[in-house]
Amino acid sequence: MSIPRKVIATFNYEIPAIDKGYANQTLYVNLADHTINSKPVTDQMKDIFIGGRGFGLYYLWRAVTGDTKWNDPENEIIISSGPIGGITQYPGAGKSLVVTLSPTTGSVIDSNVGGYFGPYLKFSGWDAIEIQGKAAKDVVIYIDGDTGTVSIEEVTLEDVNSHMLADQLTELYAGSDNNKKNVSVVSAGIGADNSLWGVLNFSFYDLRRKSVRLKQAGRGGTGTVFRNKKIRALVVKYSGLKGYSNNPADKERICQTGIKMHREIATLDDKQNKMRRKGTAHLAPIMREYDLIPTLNFKFGSHPEAYKVTDGWIDRFTHTGTDGCWYGCTLGCAKVVEKYELKTGPYKGRKVLVDGPEYETIAGLGTNLGIFDDDYVLEGNFYCDTYGIDTISFGTGTAFIMECYEKGIINKDITGGLELNFGNAEAAMELLHQIARGEGFGKIAGLGIRRMKRLFAAKYQADPEFLQDIGMEVKGLEYSEYVTKESLAQQGGYGLGNKGAHHDEAWLIFMDMVLNQIPTFEDKAEALHYFPMLRTWFGLNGLCKLPWNDIVPADNADTEEPEKVPEHIENYVDLFSGVTGREITKDGLKSQSEAIYNFQRVFNLKMGYGTREHDAVPYRSVGPVTVEEYESRADRYDQQLKDNMGFDPAGKTTAEKIKALRQYKEEQYEKLADAVYKRRGWTMNGIPTLETLKRLRIDFPDVIEVVKEHLSA
Repeated sequence: MSIPRKVIATFNYEIPAIDKGYANQTLYVNLADHTINSKPVTDQMKDIFIGGRGFGLYYLWRAVTGDTKWNDPENEIIISSGPIGGITQYPGAGKSLVVTLSPTTGSVIDSNVGGYFGPYLKFSGWDAIEIQGKAAKDVVIYIDGDTGTVSIEEVTLEDVNSHMLADQLTELYAGSDNNKKNVSVVSAGIGADNSLWGVLNFSFYDLRRKSVRLKQAGRGGTGTVFRNKKIRALVVKYSGLKGYSNNPADKERICQTGIKMHREIATLDDKQNKMRRKGTAHLAPIMREYDLIPTLNFKFGSHPEAYKVTDGWIDRFTHTGTDGCWYGCTLGCAKVVEKYELKTGPYKGRKVLVDGPEYETIAGLGTNLGIFDDDYVLEGNFYCDTYGIDTISFGTGTAFIMECYEKGIINKDITGGLELNFGNAEAAMELLHQIARGEGFGKIAGLGIRRMKRLFAAKYQADPEFLQDIGMEVKGLEYSEYVTKESLAQQGGYGLGNKGAHHDEAWLIFMDMVLNQIPTFEDKAEALHYFPMLRTWFGLNGLCKLPWNDIVPADNADTEEPEKVPEHIENYVDLFSGVTGREITKDGLKSQSEAIYNFQRVFNLKMGYGTREHDAVPYRSVGPVTVEEYESRADRYDQQLKDNMGFDPAGKTTAEKIKALRQYKEEQYEKLADAVYKRRGWTMNGIPTLETLKRLRIDFPDVIEVVKEHLSA
């Protein structure tokens, strides 16, 4: 492929042998002065920070001060897999974690992603890549794991959007069709240039379809940081993949663990969630049936027409055996729609491959906007991905805009003529294109909900309390797509999470609301301790969450704690011990995560956040804000007033009932926060105690200094 390449800087290195899951070195790149060098991965890093998200937090902590902003040169992007990442014997072992300071939250963000980049980076000799500084013009960072060369290059390509860029760079650096499977590209499109919702697209080559596929590090604006640093792409090439490239301590142990899991998937997946046929889209009709899929900016949990976008995806997906985003993943949830003809935008008329849609995209672009058209969902899915825009943030942010439009807070004069009513697919799609181009009302929308709330109050005299109630964000991160009004535990999962309103820390709706397995505050607090720790652990080791509980053993319901899927936890004990040679227990897994989770909480403190006030949630995630919401479920809410408060709703106005219910529900949330803080070893202001830090071995002098400053405040 004839594309001009200008090499700016080169670094040659000796490719190390991977030892028990580690390359034992990190690649450091400074784009400002073109420094490229190697940093050692120490035993302390492996012991306490493990890998993945832990390594990202470790490096970022040392790179930034409490005054650093996301667009400052000293901010970094770190990508790391983890010691188990890259094994091929167990499903879901291809994850990478991206860590940076977030444009939307102002604090540290971590985002997990599939694709081949993380494993190929490790096998090329690097446990992590740490990128700092800003380039003068767009550059490609190329890691050649075959020759032991890293280069910073200027590559002349016109199109920055990911579906084009990833395809072109894969062909360029592969050199031949046979090598395309050995190349992975990280990129972000023009939407990441022009909004704070930028994502990173990680590529993998689909051999069956002869096509480049994309997976997203979606949350918190990682792609916006990437493009602000003028990185056009990261490219890694590695041709030497073998079944035991991780050089595990005990091959037989991880092999037997994997065989057991693959049999389970083959036998049970079709009887359980059908992940291999439906992917995460299997959740959509379930959430609709349980009144949990966000509709019209989270006002409701379902809609009579919701089935039009929740129920038919299995017929639109094309199947070629297992659709895994890393080798050996028999769960294969990475579904795809092929030959979709685009109806709008710069690629109108082209037939494209659409990766997804995932559940979050179906709910965010579909039901939450009151748009019940699966073609629109596909169109939005494709353009969000190629532009590098987070589908969750776009969906939740646009739902907020639509409610503000219908309430008269903003109008056509403000939106530039866009009629942003719920259900207007044409206007929503045009808004997406405007966000990507950085034009019109799209420039405002792409700032995110937190900034829009401030702007609408200051410029258009909107009631800031109402905006706070309906603006579905915590810590600046837009809500992922679950209605939490009837699940106090899930409200805490969003509000008390380190990075904001994302379900990857705790997804407790079914345990709490449907199964009533955690009835007391103490039960909920224990769940909000255990499950975030488990999910953190996946992100330390390069593992996907889905094989943990989206497929379960046949006798799982008969175990003492079925919600934890204990047999699978034993699998992870075997995997970690088998790869690293460091024997660990189930409690040891939790302790590893506790250290990182608490370190990240202190990181929030360092950046000016991390106290109780920042754990507050918008009231809509707790209860009904408007008369319309209350009256749509009047019997339910009236009964709650009677049962929980001894309040007789007879003869009361809806406004009076809303006020009474709100007082009760807000008190419940505060009591939950108290219980969770106590269980986590934090003060009642949400600050980890010195005793907690010492117990977890993260009582480093600079960590203690940050905590002491806040304890004395």
